[in-house]
Amino acid sequence: MLKFLAPLLVFGVVVFVHELGHFIAAKLTRVYAPVFAFGWGPRLFGFKWGETDYRWSWFPIGGFVAMATKDAEAVSAIEGNTELGGAGDAQGEREGEGEGEVPGHQRGLNPIPFDPDALKPFGPHPVPSDRWIESKSLAAKVFILSAGVLMNVVLALVVSIGAIKGFGRAYIPAVVDSVVAGMPANAAGLQRGDSVTALNGKPVARWTELLETVSMSAGRPIEVTVVRPTGEQVTLTMTPVLSDDLDAVTGAPIKVGRVGVAPRARPAREAVGMGEAVVAGWDATWRMGGAVVKVVGGLFSGQVSVKQLGGPIAIARTSFEAAKSGWEELLGLLAFLSINVAVLNLLPIPLLDGGQILLRVVEAAKGSEFSARTQEVIMRVGVLAIALLFALVMFNDLKGLVGQFFR
Repeated sequence: MLKFLAPLLVFGVVVFVHELGHFIAAKLTRVYAPVFAFGWGPRLFGFKWGETDYRWSWFPIGGFVAMATKDAEAVSAIEGNTELGGAGDAQGEREGEGEGEVPGHQRGLNPIPFDPDALKPFGPHPVPSDRWIESKSLAAKVFILSAGVLMNVVLALVVSIGAIKGFGRAYIPAVVDSVVAGMPANAAGLQRGDSVTALNGKPVARWTELLETVSMSAGRPIEVTVVRPTGEQVTLTMTPVLSDDLDAVTGAPIKVGRVGVAPRARPAREAVGMGEAVVAGWDATWRMGGAVVKVVGGLFSGQVSVKQLGGPIAIARTSFEAAKSGWEELLGLLAFLSINVAVLNLLPIPLLDGGQILLRVVEAAKGSEFSARTQEVIMRVGVLAIALLFALVMFNDLKGLVGQFFR
């Protein structure tokens, strides 16, 4: 059952936590937020607490938060109230006469945002302008817009710490499983089953330590201390040769040292304390973030092909496979996807958080908001960019899916 629910679980949690960040920031800065929803579509059930309707929508993917802006239509439509005022005459508007009217509202003339349930127990009054997001300082706006990204980073960190603490720290031991004939390791006398205990006198226990030293030592001899399966300790000398390889993140061609050995595939585990788990979780989160930034940078520099990008179908397939492997792999995917969402949302594209932050900073620098026409053009550019990106990843997804059927 887990593997079938995995795509909904992974994608839903990541998006929901992102929106939760925006919602918490809105509450902390006193921006009126009438709706916070888990999922999309019509409201299934929920409850009203304070001034916010906490609801569960019919499609349980992600969520959204509605915030008050000076765009009256956006706020009034939240509760299905598409009329902001009655059709009374000028005298009726001044005196608040006419059924359904609210003092201070005029039809079509920059109406004030209105919610019939706003600010109870004060009755059906307009949302005060100091509760609009536009009324807040630049720092508050940036905080609200960046809070989703911060929550995604926190999610990745917490999940990483929990997984490392709960499952232990996995590593591949520095035990040789195979030796390639004609390569430096074979010439030096390294054998299957040898446990590498030191390199140039420095103790090692993990295969990654061996790999790191070898890859950076092409042409330079390495003194290797090993323990044979019989318990005999032997010291050997081997000199890595320069070989072609591909960068694990960007796929770009690189040169590395090789000696011609492979490790045993079965990982070992070591229990860790809470302090170690926090440090290891932070390190894992930092490395994931660095890897995503490197890929994004590679896309702009041309080092990474757009063919490597994946979309919803790729995420669903990866989630399904991770769930089959177990909770540890699924939690690792959850953390990695959360970091992906955090980094990608910081891109300066108008519809994304990074683009919105950039626009708010530019407005603050010029001392005024962009005109409605300029904002419309900027948003259209953002929609086009996101649509093109979505079309690209869906094409890659479908191409990969079709390719699987014809293998």
